[in-house]
This record gives sequence, structure tokens and C-alpha cells, in this order.
Amino acid sequence: MAKKIAVLGSINVDTTYHVQRFPMPGETISAGSKSSAPGGKGANQAVAAARSGAKTWFIGMVGADNEGKFMREALQEDHIDTKLIGIDELHGTGTALITLDAEGQNDIMVYGGANQAMTTGVLKNADSVFEEIDFLISQFETPQAVTVEAFKQAKEHGVTTILNPAPAHEILPELLQYTDVVIPNDSESFVLTGIKITDEDSMLKSAEWFKQQGVKNLLITLGSKGVFYCTPHGHGMVPAFKVKAVDTTAAGDTFIGALASQLDNDLSNVADALVYAQRASSLTVQKMGAMPSIPTGEEVKAALAE
Repeated sequence: MAKKIAVLGSINVDTTYHVQRFPMPGETISAGSKSSAPGGKGANQAVAAARSGAKTWFIGMVGADNEGKFMREALQEDHIDTKLIGIDELHGTGTALITLDAEGQNDIMVYGGANQAMTTGVLKNADSVFEEIDFLISQFETPQAVTVEAFKQAKEHGVTTILNPAPAHEILPELLQYTDVVIPNDSESFVLTGIKITDEDSMLKSAEWFKQQGVKNLLITLGSKGVFYCTPHGHGMVPAFKVKAVDTTAAGDTFIGALASQLDNDLSNVADALVYAQRASSLTVQKMGAMPSIPTGEEVKAALAE
């Protein structure tokens, strides 16, 4: 049966400048080309879940502008329910400016706009969605106070909550109390816990830190090294798939959305779900762009069968 997932998060229109290398401070360089596409961490995660077969809802805000209309239509094309996307008359739709070098690495500057202006009012009709879903996912590109309220409401309906603390910064302690699964990368984990990720022992100490804050399940993404997981069912490492990356944009978002589409509610199949999510992410980095590079479930399964 298909998973039912809601994503509370950011919606951005991504504009990417393609360069041979990043500029030095004060230097002006030429971009070889420019492209625009739908994106934002929240939107990317929702699309990844939907393309892997999950029934998906999105909770967020856009501006009363062409970019907002463009983003709602982009999500609807992937059969994502957009009835909980509000329209902000005062702030524009979020945008991201991405600089991508010849090695596939990126720098990103984000204008939060309507994303950052979001209030708990966006949740006023969310209970009907929370009654249906298995998982609620959120990140740090929208106000944490809204995520706290959303997670609190979702928990009242027995929903499993997933927090991707990116981009990492100070976290509201109350948020962790309502979080079932936290998914940082190694640097984000360090920012939150103060524990530098160097080996298995440091990752287990990080898991204990999160457990003391109320989070029972920790997944730390380690780039080309794979993913560490620690749940009540056990802990371990799932290696990454080795591929030639051309654009790492949305790799982490693909991982999270694809993972949620495969997870059992009690996380008992976490190792198998992580393999699927890693494969989905490995396909994303082999294509240009954020949302356009996210694979379908059929593409992931075909790649796993190779």
C-alpha cells in the first residue's frame, strides 16, 4: 500500500548559473549558461516522495506572484495535493540562486520570502490531512514555531514526524520533543549536538544526545561514505552508491522523500529503505537541476536491479 506523506516546508524557484569555478572574493566571472526550475527543500522532498509512489500533500506559503502560480502548478503536475499552500499578499515566493561549478559542486543563496513569513495559520485546515498520513516531514527553511505546532498536531493523530534540520542552526528544544526521526548530515549533526562526527563511537554518542532530547531515531547522512542509522531496532551503516556527480543539488532532499516513501511506520525496515533512498539520491546527482533531476520509483527500482 502506498505511503501517505505530508511535507511542511519551503517552496523556491531555483535559478542556476553554470560556471567553470567559483569566483574569488571581489572577482567577477562569466557564467556559461543559466537555467530556472522549481525547487526548495520542502518542494523537492515532496516531489521525491510522490515520484516514488507516495500519496503526498504539501503545506507551505507562496507569494501572490507568477512564481507562486508556477510552483503550485509544478507540484500539481506530480499529483501533489496543494490545498494547504497559502498565499502571502505581502511577501514574494521564495527564490534560490545557485552557482554550479564544473565538478558538480554548488553554492546556494536563498531568499526566504513567503517561506520565512509563514505562520501557524497555514495549519488551520490541516487536521483532515493529519488524519490520513503516515509521515510528516519538515526542514529549517520555514519557521520552527510552525513546525512545532504542526508536529504537535500530527502526533495527536499518531503520525510519525521526520525532521531534516537543514540548513542547521539553533533548534527549539520543544521541536525535538515532537520529533520521531531526525535526519542531519554530519556537519548539521555537529552544529546541533557539539559532537564532531569522526567514527561510529561519535555517531552513537550523537544518537544518545538526540535520545536525551526526545528523538529515538537518528539517521546521519555522510555523503559518499553512506548513511549511519540508529533506531530501537539497532544501528549500522548503509554504503553510498558510487557514481559520477554532475550536480549535487537536491540530492539530500531526494534521499529524504524517497526514504519516507519506503519506510514502515515503526522503522523496522530502515536498512532496506535506506538502500532505496541512497539509490534514488545517486540518480539525482547524475542529472542537472533540482526538481527535474529527481527520479521516479520505476527508475530507482531499475537502477537497483542493475
